[in-house]
Amino acid sequence: MNRNNSHFRFFIWCLFSLMAPLAHAQNDIKTDSSKIVVNYFEHNIKERYPGNDFNYNINDSGGINLVQSLFRKLFRWLGDLFGVDIDFVDYRTLEIIVYGLLALGALYLVIKFLLQSPISSVFKTEEQDIESFNYIEENINEVDFDTLIASALNTTNYRLATRYLYLKTLKVLSKKGIIDWHYDKTNSDYINEITNKTAKSNFKRVSYIYDYVWYGEFDINVDQFNRNLIDFNNLNASINGQTI
Repeated sequence: MNRNNSHFRFFIWCLFSLMAPLAHAQNDIKTDSSKIVVNYFEHNIKERYPGNDFNYNINDSGGINLVQSLFRKLFRWLGDLFGVDIDFVDYRTLEIIVYGLLALGALYLVIKFLLQSPISSVFKTEEQDIESFNYIEENINEVDFDTLIASALNTTNYRLATRYLYLKTLKVLSKKGIIDWHYDKTNSDYINEITNKTAKSNFKRVSYIYDYVWYGEFDINVDQFNRNLIDFNNLNASINGQTI
């Protein structure tokens, strides 16, 4: 029992030892009794501090895009040139106006193009070209290839002239009875039908030229066309002794 009392007295002593400094510190706290003066902002601050130097809504570190930056530089240059202040310009609004004018200009060009060359006419022309090619290929015995070749050469369309030249060759071979022409036959079919070795070799050569130029979609110049024409003439000479 005495042991418990000693523990209790020791606990009380520790508690007072801790509380004493706190009580002393509270007594040392001073109270500020000075008079507080409240200052208010004066009126008309915006009027007394005009200009972008006091406009903190402008972010010079990248808050404006390239277009607005160009406008700012332009108007600053004009202001320096004429000695006037043009800081009142709203660059964002000006940017929207410029974009609107560009959109109207693009719309005008599209409408003008459609009125002059309707979409339907563009596709119609393409369809007419396809139908024309199909007709020529399916009716080579009724086509005047000399006229078509001359027309293509006049427009320096040597790729198209090569096509007509090849179809004319098929027409000549068909009329000579060397091949049995049909529009859905392949070059290999005609090669197998040609019995003359020289004519077969020459036909292989012009078939290669035709496939390379027409289906390979390679544009050729007049010199290349004239070199290819020699092979066509060699083929024609091997079957009837004449040039194309």
